Amino acid sequence: MNIPCDEIISIIHSSSMPIPTPLVSRHVAVVGAGAGGLVAARELRNEGHSVVVYENQSRLGGTWVYDPDVESDPICQDPSRTMIHSSLYDSLRTNLPREAMGFRDFPFVAKDGIGRDARRFPGHKEVLMYLEDFADEFRIGEMIRFDSEVRYVGLVDGGKWRLRSWEKRDGEFEDVYDAVVVCNGHYAEPKIADIPGIGCWPGKQMHSHNYRVPEPFRDQVVVLIGSAASAVDISIDIAAVAKEVHIASRSAKEVALGKQPGYKNMWLHSMITSAHEDGTVVFQDGSKILANVILHCTGYKYHFPFLDTSGMVTVDDSRVGPLYKHVFPPALAPGLSFVGLPWKVVPFPLCELQSKWIAGVLSGRISLPSQEEMMEDIEAFYTKLEAAGIPKRYTHNCADCQFEYGDWLATKCGCHGSEEWRKEMYSQSSKTRHEKPGSYRDEWSNNQLFLQALEDFRKFLPPALIDILCNSL
Repeated sequence: MNIPCDEIISIIHSSSMPIPTPLVSRHVAVVGAGAGGLVAARELRNEGHSVVVYENQSRLGGTWVYDPDVESDPICQDPSRTMIHSSLYDSLRTNLPREAMGFRDFPFVAKDGIGRDARRFPGHKEVLMYLEDFADEFRIGEMIRFDSEVRYVGLVDGGKWRLRSWEKRDGEFEDVYDAVVVCNGHYAEPKIADIPGIGCWPGKQMHSHNYRVPEPFRDQVVVLIGSAASAVDISIDIAAVAKEVHIASRSAKEVALGKQPGYKNMWLHSMITSAHEDGTVVFQDGSKILANVILHCTGYKYHFPFLDTSGMVTVDDSRVGPLYKHVFPPALAPGLSFVGLPWKVVPFPLCELQSKWIAGVLSGRISLPSQEEMMEDIEAFYTKLEAAGIPKRYTHNCADCQFEYGDWLATKCGCHGSEEWRKEMYSQSSKTRHEKPGSYRDEWSNNQLFLQALEDFRKFLPPALIDILCNSL
């Protein structure tokens, strides 16, 4: 029986069944092939988009590619300096258990093989190998243009994006994309502490971006500024060879000041107030020392020198904004997005969830609020930070909300939220890192959490491998 066309249309309109919206495939550029760029490329392609990844280096891995070379300017302030992307130091190990650190569906477990590091808190080479394994498994390498520096990204007519790149072998290229995902990391443009009198101080200054090994500090008196994870690691590293190590910390509690237990040559101070031409460095409590070196472990700036948004996205005191949920600038969404801006988080799985969200929004499977609604959300967020007395520079510090944020992203994407074992591993690692900074990596004793993780990994790994890993605990 033939049904007239107008009756078919009437039946469709009267049906309660929703008409599926066809998903849109977009041409997307990803800037950077570190962890964030790799998982963004995978999620975008899984969603049906065509993807090109631009990577300035000759290999993938971003900040996890160790480079023994350092920049020509020790404090990284000269714009004409020789630039080095990586901030890794030779002794660096992860400050999270590998199981907690990995992508959600590609477990970071110990592997046999030449050069592999089976430790629960492995060195940086093992993390790079893991990222290479991830790229191999999902054929991400075929999407990457290596040795390709992105020099310009800007909006053109029709809501598309012009991208200009410089390739070491073939020179300048220009392409147009439907969307650009920025994944260039935030560990390459150092911040320096502002110290009164530093211009007259005769000693050597450097930023931890240029720290690789402790030997240059042998028999030196070193003032190290900072108290984050890398500052703690480097102070311990240097203490093995230096004459004295004096740590200046803005967040140091008064009861903890003074000589540090377990070290014969390490002291904790309040912040520096001034430096003087006779070589002395003075601290807030009035104490002073004669120092050879000031080492700035003072973090990094968000830096997007290639990005032209006509002022619609700015970086102000380490706040990249306005961004809806740390990802989308409302006036430019969904064509421009950012992956990996939050810090003090478990980065790989969070980048994965951000990337799933971006990919779904670009295809039309996931909807964004209106531009006005996104701006209202951002303003409410900023107001909340200000009311709590949280400085602008901590806008993207998600230490206390990362799992809530990740679960929000997961809900938007229609996938499961953060695993309880991952949350607990992060919490315990943070606690033991502060209690035993020099030994926490090798003294983990809660195997129950790892058994829970391995049970979860059965969805992704061969049963025989899971049994071997369980038996090794």
